[in-house]
Amino acid sequence: MNYQKSIDLFEKAKNFIPGGVNSPVRAFRAVGGNPLFITRADGPYMYDEDGNEYIELINSWGPMILGHNHPEVREAVIKAMEKGSSFGAPTAKEVEIAELITEMVPSVEKVRMVNSGTEATMSAIRVARGYTGRDKFIKFEGNYHGHGDSFLIAAGSGAITMGNPDSPGVTKGTAQDTLLAPYNDLEFVEHLVEANQGEVAAIILEPVAGNMGCVLPKPGFLEGLRKLCDKEGIVLIFDEVMTGFRLSQGGAQQAFGVIPDMCTLGKIIGGGMPVGAYGGKKEIMEYVSPEGPVYQAGTLSGNPIAMAAGLTMLKQLWDDNSIYSSLEATGNAIVSGIRDSLKSLGLSYTMNHIGSMYSLFFTHEPVVDFKSAQTCDTALFGKYFQAMLRKGIYLAPSQFESLFLSTALKQEHVDRILEANEAALRELV
Repeated sequence: MNYQKSIDLFEKAKNFIPGGVNSPVRAFRAVGGNPLFITRADGPYMYDEDGNEYIELINSWGPMILGHNHPEVREAVIKAMEKGSSFGAPTAKEVEIAELITEMVPSVEKVRMVNSGTEATMSAIRVARGYTGRDKFIKFEGNYHGHGDSFLIAAGSGAITMGNPDSPGVTKGTAQDTLLAPYNDLEFVEHLVEANQGEVAAIILEPVAGNMGCVLPKPGFLEGLRKLCDKEGIVLIFDEVMTGFRLSQGGAQQAFGVIPDMCTLGKIIGGGMPVGAYGGKKEIMEYVSPEGPVYQAGTLSGNPIAMAAGLTMLKQLWDDNSIYSSLEATGNAIVSGIRDSLKSLGLSYTMNHIGSMYSLFFTHEPVVDFKSAQTCDTALFGKYFQAMLRKGIYLAPSQFESLFLSTALKQEHVDRILEANEAALRELV
């Protein structure tokens, strides 16, 4: 494949944009080579500036659950744009999408629209602190909740050790109220809460992790957190920016039958536009200004173009019960096919999968948390990524990102993905 236009654009971009990209993982540093500059996408395909075609398994990092450039979403955006791009005032579609979200998501009785998943998680923690009158919160290693200062915290040593800043620019003062726990380790969380008795406002987690690769909760983990939060008066927050509307109409909380006090949403909720939201129990959300004392605002929150796209997307998911069974079947076909190839080639890499999310980990160990994810051979993954790319399959350019499937993938695409996978794996043997 020829990538010259992308190479030239990347060189030019580095003169004006930090690292040449507007989000770090796009730089391809984890997999080598140069990032591809995309010019258009349709259904299961993306096309770069050099005219190369790819079947892609990222779907804009999750939002495009119905495939790219979905005709009904596109038409809704065009119609909304004809009326104006921003009003800075309430619109009927904001009410309509809020009502639909409360119908779809079990934990949400009231919801506030924002512009990104990062805004949603930052705001949810602030509301939980205001509601409980406590300062500290617990997050989990390997769970990503956006780039808010209090979330960029590295691991401390021991159950009562405060976090340390994981990025320059994050102050120690910000870090000291963030407590860190290993994912899937309920006993550690219990000790952490006990060591900080009466000080923990919230526990926030990805119910299915997607930012250390796809990592599922162990049986009883989510249920144990729910029980602990009930006992200690802690607000349980599910970050469903990735899993919301993807694992089921009501997200991971519906799929696992564990209902948090609050949840954060993004990606699919915007139908490809930059949208986020946070919501939860009425008594908690009534602490949000102007109804309550916890301040949060946004000039473009509830933007009419974004609301049109998101509402159209959610209506599709709400009205068609076959979407999730179709996604499940596609996921099962791809994952079982990859496992068959691994077995036939005598390889024992690890695979995690749920619904339309999966990850192939280049490690022989089960991946259940951040520590086990770090045993992956990232250099070998980089070779696999490049081999798949040469065969026209576009994966997430990092070992530590989940893949996301769409309903646009048909049997012919699944067959091509599996053929490319086997050929790529043979190159690694």
